[in-house]
Amino acid sequence: MTARIVELAEAVADLVHDGDTVALEGFTHLIPVAAGREIIRQGRRRLTLVRMTPDIVYDQLIGAGCAAKLVFSWAGNPGVGSLHRFRDAVQHSWPAPLEIEEHSHAGMANRYVAGASGLPFAVLRGYLGTDLSEHTATIAPIRCPFTGETLTAVPALNPDVGIVHAQRADRHGNVQFWGITGVHKEVVLASARSLVTVEEVVDELPPTPGAVVLPGWAVTRVSVVPGGAHPSYAMGFSDRDNDYYQAWDAISRDREAFQGWLAEVMA
Repeated sequence: MTARIVELAEAVADLVHDGDTVALEGFTHLIPVAAGREIIRQGRRRLTLVRMTPDIVYDQLIGAGCAAKLVFSWAGNPGVGSLHRFRDAVQHSWPAPLEIEEHSHAGMANRYVAGASGLPFAVLRGYLGTDLSEHTATIAPIRCPFTGETLTAVPALNPDVGIVHAQRADRHGNVQFWGITGVHKEVVLASARSLVTVEEVVDELPPTPGAVVLPGWAVTRVSVVPGGAHPSYAMGFSDRDNDYYQAWDAISRDREAFQGWLAEVMA
């Protein structure tokens, strides 16, 4: 089976359901912001949001009331400061209470790898010397049966839906991306269903240095969304909009300002 190429609204309606575990991944680059906005527009609720580095797209989803839980390893408005809608949800339960599950970057990456590999958990050197295991039930010490070394086990991540942005796809749904590739491949392979938004669809994927290709059989839906990573960037297609990140700080600090922004998104 190859991926179906459909409009973004149709893809989100088909793939993302209330109560799902949803991962929107992208590290600095190729963040699927347009897909996140479409989830907001469609009014999804009680989502468990998973992301290595929640930034403004998750601030927006949390502020819109889409999230019940956040599984993450770092959260912030990169280069600017805090995520104020995230903080408001944790500290004041506005617009709804938010449960959090915190890991390290290495822990999250290894959890995706385990999920993509069909394994129940991942083992890594990490977390030792921190108190995360005292606050996070999904972190557990494990002893190596060969050396006796104490390591850390974390359960696999297998989201209901994995969403990423990429530069291009062909008409068979094969996806090509390059630059900072993060955990794009792992989250798509680990998820039960997947959506890739792309800058363009072409007849044939041209050879590109450093590019990764996801085969169409591994992807559920592809949607053509030029600029779908804005205000992050897509290498070779767009630049990072630093002014937007700065502007978001003021919008997200104030509930009334945020609700004005949300009304525009929903219009």
